[in-house]
Amino acid sequence: MVRGRFAPSPSGRMHLGNVFTALLAWLSAKSQGGRIVLRVEDLDPARSRPEYTRALLRDFSWLGLRWDERAQDQSERGEVYARAVERLRAKGLIYPCFCSRDQLRAASAPHASDGRVIYDGRCSGLRVTADMLARPHCLRARAPDRTIAFTDGLQGPQAMNLRREWGDFIVRRADAAAAYQLAVVVDDAACGVTEVVRGRDLLSSTPVQLWLYETLGLPAPRFYHVPLLLAPDGRRLSKRDRDMNLDQLAAKWPPQRIVGLLAWKAGLTGRWEDASPDELLPLFSWEKVRAGDIVLDAEAWQ
Repeated sequence: MVRGRFAPSPSGRMHLGNVFTALLAWLSAKSQGGRIVLRVEDLDPARSRPEYTRALLRDFSWLGLRWDERAQDQSERGEVYARAVERLRAKGLIYPCFCSRDQLRAASAPHASDGRVIYDGRCSGLRVTADMLARPHCLRARAPDRTIAFTDGLQGPQAMNLRREWGDFIVRRADAAAAYQLAVVVDDAACGVTEVVRGRDLLSSTPVQLWLYETLGLPAPRFYHVPLLLAPDGRRLSKRDRDMNLDQLAAKWPPQRIVGLLAWKAGLTGRWEDASPDELLPLFSWEKVRAGDIVLDAEAWQ
């Protein structure tokens, strides 16, 4: 059976882009007779708040996006992630890194197209002492000199050399919490997820995660990376900027109006008209969904 998922982060009010991704994930799984798992990704205690979790649960219900199962929140799965880290350690694939963020910013290391620093492995050959381990440090996985290729269900063929284009990546943060790349792989496998629908901004993470699936002996899902919704001025929508969040939208529109807008922008319908998720099920096909980023019209912004 197809198993999709919602994996929202409770770090602010959901914006229209978050709902867009959730809607397509729901439609994809349900149109195939599958199930949807809800998992709250609250690994960041500084930004995650219980009131945001309660709000996103209300939002999904209000929009008509029902889940079939709720997975354990990430904040409750520390022991599971620690076991995965130990499996990587046993394979000799991780090492402690003592570099601060300021050091990384100041380094002359190469940068990816999205501005991310490609770590140069400066800590990989250190002789680590007990005194050093008493200092704050993260754990990094050794990225192999290997090209990982896959075909995204919407964006098509992709390939990345992990060492050159990503570098050694963090699997456990300095605060001892699991890093995103590791946690999402462990959690999706534990939930039996067979397809992951998420924003195109995470496309470059997929080769790293596919390597982790393989290294940990876990089954990998199929990926669909959907376009980002952009403000009329070309900016990405942001929780931090409170761009088109559901508080603002719900104050002026019913849920069918919001869902209808997203279906139209995705390419599922020919015009903006009210619709519920259930009404869109017979219309859904990945062949209809646009691959490129979508600029919202001023009428949707106002």
